[in-house]
Amino acid sequence: MATINYKEPSQRQLRVSREIKKIIAGALERGEVRNPLILDNLVTITDVDISPDLKYCTIYFTTLNGQNLGQIEDDLNAESWGMKKLIASKLKLRYTPDLNFRMDESFAEVDRIEKLLRDPKVAKDLSHKDEE
Repeated sequence: MATINYKEPSQRQLRVSREIKKIIAGALERGEVRNPLILDNLVTITDVDISPDLKYCTIYFTTLNGQNLGQIEDDLNAESWGMKKLIASKLKLRYTPDLNFRMDESFAEVDRIEKLLRDPKVAKDLSHKDEE
């Protein structure tokens, strides 16, 4: 079985990702995007992952109603060049990272697990475990 060698992000990665999150969230809040679909949906930046060399950045987002996520993902990626320029103007980095927007599916996964746990069959199994 293969092992996954996962390193914790460095302090610099965490600091840069936090700043990128603030910049992009602020731009979305101020309506600094051209696409009306993005403006019409309340887009929330949930997380930012940046590569160790700070050249690649994945930005996770969700919307308030969870609708049009696929289209909004495409639209945000189409806006990534403008966002990259905005980041370059606010952060003094040797390289401005390439941005890749992805919908955050963790909330949907949490809902799915909660529904499973509320299932009567699962609840019955869990109550039998407690009795043992």
